[in-house]
Amino acid sequence: MATDYDAIFKAYDVRGTVGDQIDVDGVRAIGGAFARFAASTGAGTVLVGRDMRPESEEFAAVFGDGAMDHGVNVVDVGLCATDMLYYASGSLDLPGAVFTASHNPAGYNGIKMCGPGAAPIGADTGLQAIKSMAIAGPDPAAARGTHTSRDMLSDYVAHVRSFVDTQALAPLLVVADTANGMGGLVVPAVFEGLPLVLDHLYPELDGTFPNHPADPLQPENLRDLQGRVLELNAHVGMAFDGDADRMFLVDENSRPVSGSLTTAIIARTILERDPGATIIHNLICSKTVPEVIAEGGGTAVRTKVGHSIIKQAMADTGAIFGGEHSGHYYFRDNYRADSGLIAALMVLEALSHHPAGLSDLVSDLNRYAASGELNTAVEDTGRVIERVAAAYPSASQDRLDGLTVDLGDWWFNLRPSNTEPLLRLNLEAPTPEEVQHRVSEVQAFIA
Repeated sequence: MATDYDAIFKAYDVRGTVGDQIDVDGVRAIGGAFARFAASTGAGTVLVGRDMRPESEEFAAVFGDGAMDHGVNVVDVGLCATDMLYYASGSLDLPGAVFTASHNPAGYNGIKMCGPGAAPIGADTGLQAIKSMAIAGPDPAAARGTHTSRDMLSDYVAHVRSFVDTQALAPLLVVADTANGMGGLVVPAVFEGLPLVLDHLYPELDGTFPNHPADPLQPENLRDLQGRVLELNAHVGMAFDGDADRMFLVDENSRPVSGSLTTAIIARTILERDPGATIIHNLICSKTVPEVIAEGGGTAVRTKVGHSIIKQAMADTGAIFGGEHSGHYYFRDNYRADSGLIAALMVLEALSHHPAGLSDLVSDLNRYAASGELNTAVEDTGRVIERVAAAYPSASQDRLDGLTVDLGDWWFNLRPSNTEPLLRLNLEAPTPEEVQHRVSEVQAFIA
C-alpha cells in the first residue's frame, strides 16, 4: 500500500503505522521534499538521525537517498535521541530530521523535522509545504548530494552537562527506566563519570518494546520503576519515553511527580539564578506553575499546547525556560528545544541541595489535585465546546486553546484533538474528591 500522506502528516511531525500508512517509497519522497524545503531556505546540507525501531535504519537511509537525489548533502548522525538531533541542528546550524515515533508502540514510525538552529517545523511553518512536495513527486537535481557520517554523542553529553554544576551533584542513587528506547544510549553516556549512582532498567535498544510501552504518561508504565525505587531505597526514579525527549519523575516513596510539578521545580531553580526571568507554561499546566514563577519574582507567560508554539513564544519573549504538563521541558540555551536529560540533571542538582528528599522538595507544590487528560469521542467538537461554555455563563472563560473555564477554586480546559474527533479535558480542583465530582459534572455537559 502506498504512503497515506493525509494520515501521517500531523500538526508537528510525521507519524503512522508501518506498511499500511508509511512505506519506503513515501519516506524517499518525503526526504526529497525535505531537501527541497531546506534548499529553499538556503541550506545545502541536512542532518539525519534515527531511533532503535526495526524500520528506522532503512527509513533513514532511503530518506537520505531522496534528499541527495535533490542535490542536498546528508550528514548521518546515526542512532540518537530526539533532543540529540535538536542539539546537532542547533550547534551546526543545519536543518535536521530524526526517525522516531516517540512514545507510540511497536509498528509505528515517523519523522520529527526542524530547521537550522533547531527551529520548529510544524503545519504552519513548513510541514504542509513538505507534504505537498512529497505528493507532487520528485524533482531531482543535476548533481547528487554527498553522504557523510558524524558522531555527535560526546559533544551532546558535554552540552547537557553544561546546564548544571556537576561538582555540586550529590551521590544520589537514581533509577532510570528507558523502556528499551533511545534513553538506553544517552542516559548512561550523560551519567558516566558523574557523582551519581545509576540503576538502569531496560537499557537495551529494542524497538519492539519487550518489557512495556515507552510511554511514561500512562501510570501502568511506571510500575516497574516504582517497584525498583522501593526495592533499592533509591533517591529518585526517572522514566523516559521512546525517543528520550520527555522525562517523568518518581519520588523516593514511589509516588509519581507530574510534569507540572517538575516544571515548577526547574522554574524555581532557574529563578534563584536569574531573578526576574520569563518562563513559559502551557495552559494545561497546574496553577502551581504560574504561582511558583510569581513567588520567585519571574514573569509567567501562558501559551497554547504544542512544542512549535512554545518555541516561538520563547523566541518572542526571550524566555529562559518553558514547561509542559506532558513532560516536555524547553531551554533557551538549548536552542529553545526540549530535553528530558537537561531537565533530569537540573532536578538532580536541586535534589543534591535538598537532602530531605524529592517528596519534601515538592511538598509545598502539591497544592491541587488534577484529573489528567481525559478524552471523549464526539461528532462535532465545536458544537460541544459551545454547549459546555454556555453551561458556565458567570465563570471566567478564554479561547486561547479550545475552552478554558476558571471558577476560582477549580478550573478546566476542553480542547479538540488536532488529528481525531476527540475532546481532551484537563481539570484541576483542591482535592481528588472535588476533581471526581467536577469531572462528572463537565462530562455530563459534554455528553
